[in-house]
Amino acid sequence: MSDATPPAVITAAEVTHLAGLARIALRPDEIEHLAGELTQIVDAVARVRRVATPDVPATSHPLPLVNVLRDDVVGAVLTPEQVLAGAPAAQDGRFRVPAILGEEQ
Repeated sequence: MSDATPPAVITAAEVTHLAGLARIALRPDEIEHLAGELTQIVDAVARVRRVATPDVPATSHPLPLVNVLRDDVVGAVLTPEQVLAGAPAAQDGRFRVPAILGEEQ
């Protein structure tokens, strides 16, 4: 695209058509408002396309991101008996909880 390309204009008829496809009911004032906003969005995308040249790599963030993760190291763990000692109720080496949603055992 060159700088001389006039900005695209999204018409009220196009917004009405898109709203119909999306099954969205819009009032006439909303249609006019959205037509203006969508025109601005399309114009902004066109401006980005003009400066996005092959030598500019695509990016989702202005700074490189690196995950900071620690190594998984096995540490001191509780035994099943220690864990269940703090439970209000235990049965067969598991936490005992009330049945929910009418489940029968």
